[in-house]
Amino acid sequence: MTNPVTVEVTRGSRVESWHRGAVIAVDGDGKIIFSQGDVEAATFPRSACKAMQALPLVESGAADAYGFGNKELALSCSSHNGEDEHVALAASMLSRAGRDVETLECGGHWSSSQKVLIHQARTMDKPTALHNNCSGKHSGFVCTCVHQGIDPKGYVGYDHPLQREIRATMESLTGAVLGEDNCGTDGCSIPTYAVPLKGLAHGFAKMATGNGLEPLRAKASRRLFDACMAEPFYVAGTGRFCTALMQVAPGQIFAKTGAEGVFCAAIPEQGVSIAVKCDDGHARAAEIMVAAALGRFFEKDSAIQAALEGMATVRMHNWNGIHVGDVRATAVFGN
Repeated sequence: MTNPVTVEVTRGSRVESWHRGAVIAVDGDGKIIFSQGDVEAATFPRSACKAMQALPLVESGAADAYGFGNKELALSCSSHNGEDEHVALAASMLSRAGRDVETLECGGHWSSSQKVLIHQARTMDKPTALHNNCSGKHSGFVCTCVHQGIDPKGYVGYDHPLQREIRATMESLTGAVLGEDNCGTDGCSIPTYAVPLKGLAHGFAKMATGNGLEPLRAKASRRLFDACMAEPFYVAGTGRFCTALMQVAPGQIFAKTGAEGVFCAAIPEQGVSIAVKCDDGHARAAEIMVAAALGRFFEKDSAIQAALEGMATVRMHNWNGIHVGDVRATAVFGN
């Protein structure tokens, strides 16, 4: 199946480039509300599923034991910029479990944000694992292990008790069978599993509504979503699309990006969850796709719908500030 063109790039009056992809929106029971493209195709969710991976942190009691609030829980679901606030909070999370940066197994890298990168280059010789965009998630992993009396050493490995717990959690949410056959290694070294886009969306819909979940998981899911919506800066950071989406409608939109053109979102009050995949892996297209899909579920001509519609079109300017074209959602979204 060839996926439809979901995003087009114009220059002048002509379409210069385009992106194909798939998008799906489901309710808490998994009923498809809207879809385009092959939503049964297996997709690596990458960082888009971090809220699912953070569930053991809450369900085990570790989050409460270490006094984590919304900021810490949001950071445990994040792909952050490595801004000073992100780094300090990740270090604080580890400290409460009696650990430090040496326990992290995610590796270090410079920020993907140019402004933050310049700041980092001016203030330090090289980044540490705390500057990794996944350090909040990994700090949560370490805290979960320590609280449960599990040695965190090797916690990124496929056979580590924590990864087995996460694998079982994701199987329960997505309905997919996860194993070595559909497993890859993510950028931060933990296992990542290819699941149908439909299953990924349904998993987030379950988290948003609690449908089909036992009370402990339903409560933990909503707690993580509420934390992210309350503290969107700690989910991504300055200038990031995840943060901006949640700021458009405070407390109404949960959003999380993943590498290679994946994006997930939910509107808990409406019981709707959305998952998108841009075929060529380009983030600019995935961002526009998720904004356009979200816009379908808010009142037409409302401030929220208008803001989302605006985010579904990016005006391109050259170095002289001249408007030369747009990156925009196509008619497949029907907004």
